[in-house]
Amino acid sequence: MRVPYSWLTAQCDPGLSPEEIGETLAMHSIELERISHVGAASSEGFVVGSVVSAEQHPNADRLRVCEVDTGDGTRTIVCGAPNVAAGQTVAVALPGAVMPDGTELGRAKLRGVESDGMILSERELELGDDHTGILVLADGPSAGTPLAEVFAVAEPVIELEPTSNRVDCFGVYGVARELHAVTGAELAEAPWEGDAEATGEGEVSDYASVTVEVPDLCPRFSARVFRDVTIGPSPPWLKARLRAAGMRPISNVVDITNYVMLLTAQPLHAFDLDRVPGGEIIVRAAGEGERMTTLDGVERTFDTHAVLVCDRDGPTGIAGIMGGQVSEVSDSTTSVLLEVATWNGPNILRTSRKLGLRSDASNRFEKQLHPAMALRAQRVASKLMVELCGARLVPGTIDVAADVPDRHRIGLRGARVERLLGMPVPAERRAEYLRRLDFDVESEGENLEAIVPFHRHYDVTREADLIEEVGRIHGYARHLPSTLPAIEQAGGLSREQRLRRRAEDAVRDLGFDLVVTLSLVDPGLPDRLRLPAADPRAQPIGITNPLSGEHAMLRTTLLVGLLDAARYNLAHGAERVALAESGRAYLRSGQALSGSLGGSFPGERPAPAYEPWRIAGLATGELPGGWRGEPAEPDFYALKGALEALATQLGCSVRVEPTTEPFLHPGRAGRIVLGGASAGWIGELHPLVCRAWDLEAACAFELDLAPLVDVSPIGAEQYEDVISYPAVHQDIAVVVDEDVEAANVRQAVASGGGELLRSIETFDLYRGEQLTEGAKSLALRLEFRAADRTLTDEEVAAVRERIKAALAEIGGSLRE
Repeated sequence: MRVPYSWLTAQCDPGLSPEEIGETLAMHSIELERISHVGAASSEGFVVGSVVSAEQHPNADRLRVCEVDTGDGTRTIVCGAPNVAAGQTVAVALPGAVMPDGTELGRAKLRGVESDGMILSERELELGDDHTGILVLADGPSAGTPLAEVFAVAEPVIELEPTSNRVDCFGVYGVARELHAVTGAELAEAPWEGDAEATGEGEVSDYASVTVEVPDLCPRFSARVFRDVTIGPSPPWLKARLRAAGMRPISNVVDITNYVMLLTAQPLHAFDLDRVPGGEIIVRAAGEGERMTTLDGVERTFDTHAVLVCDRDGPTGIAGIMGGQVSEVSDSTTSVLLEVATWNGPNILRTSRKLGLRSDASNRFEKQLHPAMALRAQRVASKLMVELCGARLVPGTIDVAADVPDRHRIGLRGARVERLLGMPVPAERRAEYLRRLDFDVESEGENLEAIVPFHRHYDVTREADLIEEVGRIHGYARHLPSTLPAIEQAGGLSREQRLRRRAEDAVRDLGFDLVVTLSLVDPGLPDRLRLPAADPRAQPIGITNPLSGEHAMLRTTLLVGLLDAARYNLAHGAERVALAESGRAYLRSGQALSGSLGGSFPGERPAPAYEPWRIAGLATGELPGGWRGEPAEPDFYALKGALEALATQLGCSVRVEPTTEPFLHPGRAGRIVLGGASAGWIGELHPLVCRAWDLEAACAFELDLAPLVDVSPIGAEQYEDVISYPAVHQDIAVVVDEDVEAANVRQAVASGGGELLRSIETFDLYRGEQLTEGAKSLALRLEFRAADRTLTDEEVAAVRERIKAALAEIGGSLRE
């Protein structure tokens, strides 16, 4: 929103510079973008002149030698404009004035005649594009009057960024009201006070009629008729204000509609009434595929959600967005129908986006204007139409309106104000601030009742909104004390959060790079992962307003983001990639990894909105040496070692059982088991999945953190005395059938070892000629220790015999 400084201070002048006004508004009301300038750098040297005489130049056919009274005497000025003549009131730049293009004007000799200044055209003042003749001012200002008193020659512009709820601040008068509320400076009378005198013949119904077929989308449509309209250029003051506000002057009628919109925030539209058959206006929904050419010369196609303003022959404008060429005002216009309507904001926004067409009008309408603002703008525009166009207003106003919402009445409790703001604001101050903002206020001691003005109807709807108004006008920066919030207990991390962070740190320490990938994914990813339709991970949840087709679904697994990141890094020269991510997956139900229910942290939503927190890792290329002691290619066992190290950091152990997953290599996939429950998967990726992401080979895992936290003893530790007696270490080799899992062997050894067996570590696997066919040998390192004595060889031997017996139950034996 561009607010010209001179226009703003004409409504409310607190005696501040543009920079000070911008800072004041930014601290209380509206964000300041920048302070810019239009026109000349300074108004010094620009005055009103009176042409005393204009004679033909003796040495040039197209030049005239003029004598111009500039208040300090008569000076000679050579002028090349064909329309200069004696008796005119003109704009003059004296020597030393700096022109808008930065040129400093000096005395010059033109064809032998010295010129002591310049009579200015519109283009030289940047009021318009006309350079064919000089700018002739209306009679009134005397010679020598500073030109800045007629219109702004040098204009600072305060560029603001109002929030979408403050549509009133998209008008200059609304910004002036804010300045008045903050500074207390006098506010000019509202421009809609008073109305133009109706001097036309007949009644408005004699010339026009309005039918609204969609009252829910057009809550109000008002129209007035003006006769004997004279189309011409706008006066310089109006052109200067439009130019500074970022609008191009066109003609007096069009300029008036733009000016009133910039002043009041209510858009308007003018029709050439003679080009509206029978003066009949119809507001209706568009037909599917209906077309119309708008004022910008583009033919546009509509759907049934768009609202059109039509005559008997078809569309003449897109409601609230842009008019059409059919009935636009032209130089031949003599009768004008002035429309000021209210439209449904969300519908305007939808249509504008659908058409890819935004305008100053749609920018305001989409934020929802109150229907009462329409007649305000009618009165402002009517006065200008009569004054600037010589028009005669036909008596009456066509006003087709649905139910106009009543003004809100909201109570404001004094105690509530201090409790929410954290600072006291005296009752009389609260009432005064709200009155400055145009609220009607009735006080009752420390409490009051406020009646919300129409321009704040959709913004201020509850007591907290009133308190915000009081607080911001009172001033947060100056008056709000610096205090800490009152809380019952100090903040801290929950046990789940602490363990989650420990798990993330452990994965990082194992050589993975932690990444954060998008939660929104491509709908086609389940197919690329070879997931069957019945798999819950193949049924992602769609979002209603996706940024793009590639980000339309919520991820059901963290694997996809890791695959994308791995491909990107390898494509950019990385020799190895080991990535991990900690985050949520999103499923329609609690069915999670490898058919497990998964589990959730306290406070997580139950099915069907299941959002488990997971940690996943992926490795491809040469793996870090910390996993096996030296660099290696990724495989199932390397990643399993990393997973076991992660579990160790959380004080628990994991077991991996054979399973199948559609995206994992057959025979190289495992199900992660924690505390007897499934918690995730691990394995080497299927070659077809690797091919889909341009990878040679990769291994990955994905683990629900909730069951990991459930079985972790951290945070609920049990302590025992430190054993000071020495341990006995023995290595054993266990021979079992090939299909017996190592976990079962460890479990049998543990059951046979009893309390004296403190730890078991598997450190080797052997298959070879020294064993029978179909057998394998597992090497285990055992640690025996007693809390109250040093163990003897006989005690350890007895435990060893019990271990042999336990192994025999699973078909195992000790290899001597």
